[in-house]
Amino acid sequence: MLTKDMTILDLAEKHPESLQVFKAYDHCLDVCICCESLFETLERVCDKYGIDLDKLMTEIDEAIQLNS
Repeated sequence: MLTKDMTILDLAEKHPESLQVFKAYDHCLDVCICCESLFETLERVCDKYGIDLDKLMTEIDEAIQLNS
């Protein structure tokens, strides 16, 4: 189950397909989210980079569903 308290590392380990979502944001933000925020929660990452949490969680969930 996907929660806002999961870290990027948690997601990478449990759902490697989520990394493609972060890579899409990397291009927009000009920063590697996985490199800079690996141990931060989704909620913290969204606050840090101005990302809509609900939208990010939906995109990750969709990526997971496509690969299951």
